[in-house]
Amino acid sequence: MHFEKTVVVAISGASGAVYARRILQGLTAGGVRSYVVISPAGRRLLHDELGLEQPTPGAILGPDVVPAEGQIIPLAYQDIGACIASGSFVHHGMVVVPCSSNKLAQIAHGLSENLISRAAQVTLKERRRLVLVHREMPLGLVELRNMILATEAGAVVCPASPGFYLNPQSIDDLVDTVAGRVLDFFGIEHTWHTRWLGAGARKPGTATPQPADAGRDSHGSSGLADANKPA
Repeated sequence: MHFEKTVVVAISGASGAVYARRILQGLTAGGVRSYVVISPAGRRLLHDELGLEQPTPGAILGPDVVPAEGQIIPLAYQDIGACIASGSFVHHGMVVVPCSSNKLAQIAHGLSENLISRAAQVTLKERRRLVLVHREMPLGLVELRNMILATEAGAVVCPASPGFYLNPQSIDDLVDTVAGRVLDFFGIEHTWHTRWLGAGARKPGTATPQPADAGRDSHGSSGLADANKPA
């Protein structure tokens, strides 16, 4: 079966397994072939947060998304001779989700001791899109400097920081705001409600926005920042 795009998906050990699941679901639904690499800490993450004893592609996706034959290809973490370890293997980008501070450090400093960091190094040198969905808080000076190094090398540091301006109604809505932005980086179409459509616009199923002067005091101030306007 022919797939229009190929994306490398790496799962490391920072909290946020739901982001990895949702992004992989979106790639699969979008007709993208995914090469998936999971670190040892990533395997524990999938066990602890999603209850997966064996993180097979089907288990990570869940029952709602069924991939086509050959659409998701798992690769071994220590197999630095795998196809994605070579720049001659053409793909449309790579995402590390969630990206731990350890993986951020390896990528920022060009270390290639495993398939995730090697594939990331290759992605950068071939000038392809590399998205790092970092999921740690607070950030220390080491993490901040590594983010700068990774950005200067060409990576996109995309913290798992969901927005609230679309009035999310569930955890799934919050996850979609991050996962949808990641899919946008690779030009993957999706139907998730993640777009800011301007003041007064609302997401289906949410309350109708109040008039501009509703809830304001006699001085015209609400006492709160405008929740419908992104900072």
